[in-house]
Amino acid sequence: MTAPAGASAALPWRVLVIEDDADNARYIADGLREHGHTVVVCADGMEGLQRAVAEAWDLLVLDRMLPHKVDGLSILSTLRSLGKKTPVLVLSALSALDDRVRGLNAGGDDYLPKPFAFSELLARLQALVRRARTGPEVRELQIADLRIDLVARSVERAGQTIALQPREFRLLAYLMTHARQAVTRTMLLESVWDYRFDPQTNVIDVQISRLRQKVDVGFSPPLIHTVRGVGYLLSDAPEAALR
Repeated sequence: MTAPAGASAALPWRVLVIEDDADNARYIADGLREHGHTVVVCADGMEGLQRAVAEAWDLLVLDRMLPHKVDGLSILSTLRSLGKKTPVLVLSALSALDDRVRGLNAGGDDYLPKPFAFSELLARLQALVRRARTGPEVRELQIADLRIDLVARSVERAGQTIALQPREFRLLAYLMTHARQAVTRTMLLESVWDYRFDPQTNVIDVQISRLRQKVDVGFSPPLIHTVRGVGYLLSDAPEAALR
């Protein structure tokens, strides 16, 4: 299905991984980021619970056995008691039938025993996202003659293929899902770079400049605009109308 830019898109997801094993957390996060998703990792159950409650997530990947007093089942029970319906995939080294049943009864949407293959984890997360959606899946976004395929991860403008690096693709996908809306530097840092703080660098300006060279140079009208004092805007409106 093709949707105008600004519509809800299938990709990227915003995923919270609550896992105290640093190697396992890195394995999951790196794999999801390679597929264009935004990932935040929490190694502590209390911090993970606070962020799961306070912020909006498309998915939670939750280790059942966590250190200290807040374990995975406690996090699940608290989330569900607060009415949070975020899909949750429970990970655990406990693979017996009774353990899986307890994880599901606590509010988990799926249960994946450790060790696991990343391909299976990704497939299970995709299934959870499909199950959670109420509308048809959006595969493509389009504004003017710029089209992005969120599944094939391809971009073209005026019928010409545009080759983008993974970060450039994530940046363009974010701008297109927020088309005709000004997005701030903070929004871009959190959603595209996974930063929870401003590193005080010009990384956004550099990437926007590179993206403009590929998406706007040689085409008309220009689509990527700077909104002074705010951030950036992707729009097919005349630039004068943006002031």
